[in-house]
Amino acid sequence: MKNQMNRGEFLRLGGLSLAGILASDLVFANDFFSNNNSGKEDVQLMKKLISGNDARVKSILNKKLNEPGIRISNFRPIASSITILTASLLNSKSEYYKSKAVAEKINEAADVLLKEQYSDGTLDAGGNRQSPPDTAFILEYICPAATLLNKDKQKDFADLREKLKKFVLNAGEAMITGGIHTPNHRWVICGALASINALYPDPRYIKRIDQWLAEGIYMNADGQYSERSGIYSAVINKALITMARLLNKPELLDIVNKNLATYFYYTEPNGDLVTVDSKRQDQFMSIKVNKFYLSYRYMAIHTKSPMFSHMVKVIENLPEFNTEILAESLAFFMETPELQKEIPTDAKIANDFVKFFTVSNLARIRRGETSVTLFGGNDKPLQIVSGRSSNPNFLLFRKGDAILKYMRLSTSFFRLGYFSSDGIVKEGNKYILKETKEGDYYQPLESQYLKPDGDYKLSPSPDGRFWNKMDFESRIKSNVKTQTTSIEITENNGSLNLDFKVDGPPNVEVTIEMCFNEGSIVSGADKDEKKNYFLKSGFAMISTGNDTIKIGEGKCEHLNVDNLDSEEYTYHQGTLRTAGEHVYITGFTPFKHTLTIS
Repeated sequence: MKNQMNRGEFLRLGGLSLAGILASDLVFANDFFSNNNSGKEDVQLMKKLISGNDARVKSILNKKLNEPGIRISNFRPIASSITILTASLLNSKSEYYKSKAVAEKINEAADVLLKEQYSDGTLDAGGNRQSPPDTAFILEYICPAATLLNKDKQKDFADLREKLKKFVLNAGEAMITGGIHTPNHRWVICGALASINALYPDPRYIKRIDQWLAEGIYMNADGQYSERSGIYSAVINKALITMARLLNKPELLDIVNKNLATYFYYTEPNGDLVTVDSKRQDQFMSIKVNKFYLSYRYMAIHTKSPMFSHMVKVIENLPEFNTEILAESLAFFMETPELQKEIPTDAKIANDFVKFFTVSNLARIRRGETSVTLFGGNDKPLQIVSGRSSNPNFLLFRKGDAILKYMRLSTSFFRLGYFSSDGIVKEGNKYILKETKEGDYYQPLESQYLKPDGDYKLSPSPDGRFWNKMDFESRIKSNVKTQTTSIEITENNGSLNLDFKVDGPPNVEVTIEMCFNEGSIVSGADKDEKKNYFLKSGFAMISTGNDTIKIGEGKCEHLNVDNLDSEEYTYHQGTLRTAGEHVYITGFTPFKHTLTIS
């Protein structure tokens, strides 16, 4: 059954093989931990890191850590400030080297953490009370700062060392016994335990790590962790690298390699990550690949992979590199000196590719400046909840700066919402997406189920549209209606030909929804009073700057483009509609239409 875990998808620790579909993408060193100190220091990068860190220190010194009388709900900014301040305090090339003002600010921040730390070693985080995993995320900042202070050994900062040691050891007790919520939390806690153990060795830390690792680290054949999330893949990779280097577990890097290779294909030219297939909150978010920077850099140095060196350079050319990474990463480079090494700058990577991720049912196509994403891998039955894939976007298309953020299809068939394909079938350069929906009516209850008081079981209707005291499972379905939607997408050198077919009951409204980037210039389509565009015939041109996407031919047989979401959304006045320029093609069943995108 589609989307269920099978043995072919599950790779247990110790049983990983690099001879999978991604193995050819990578170049491996014989020993991940050999020649760690070889290579020259990237002097220019270190200068930028010190300058960026110092600029952030100046900002931190000019701000209050927290507002008096306002309870802190997020400790990460405070923990991050400790890391940033400590890096400049202990870097001899920093303008804040051995600064008393910086030391006092670290002392103040440490006091805040110690004051708010519960007796069990935990901190609160938003609605998570006394949270072990959220405390582990804080340790990702505090342990590097403690490591730098322990290496320094200056008497001037003995009090700082002791305060951080107290916080870390208290938190360590929570890491030994505490529970988790989500899959990635296990590895964040393990990474924190590895860092604590490197500072203050204790066999209990290793025992707890081994207990979590015994569960196995899930990775499917596509190179994705179970959450299939860019946010949490970056989190897990960081934790696994920490364990690998501090616990001498190079086998963990095999897993990181596979995931980083996958995210090469998931990265758009401007650094945006494809998130449409995520099972977590980022399936409806826009995030950048810069979250993977330290992992790509570490693995580029250790594997000599041209792909990873290429990704390091891609990230270093993003605006976010200056505003985020250079301002926050100095401590991690000081904690892990091999990060300071130069990486090859002559990596030759073909940026034209076709990659089909069969488990995720996601295809990625790159043709120069044109980028295509096709998706048909939602979890069924469809449920709107964290941990399940439910994004209705089946097509994303980019041509330089012109961006089709998504294409969706919805019908008025029992108001069951958007089309969500049951996978993708690939035939050469053709991709076939298909889904059948069912709408039911119900017969009277048979005599054995009757209740004189009418107090029947409260239950959901089989199609999931509503709940009622109707005892649906005891009723016979009748007047059953089915609707089958198929979309065949043929790719030819970056141009797409889409054949739509919707069969079932007649006179059902069909709506093809396209959302382009905010500020796009739309020509060839008619705009209504709600600022929706209808492509009634011919072709539309959607432009951003010097780049243009051409779509057509159009069709317009109705103007009802409200309530395209399922009743699960609309009952709560919710919607999946996002900001952007919306262009619609509409018709009625039986519906057949051919559309080209170029």
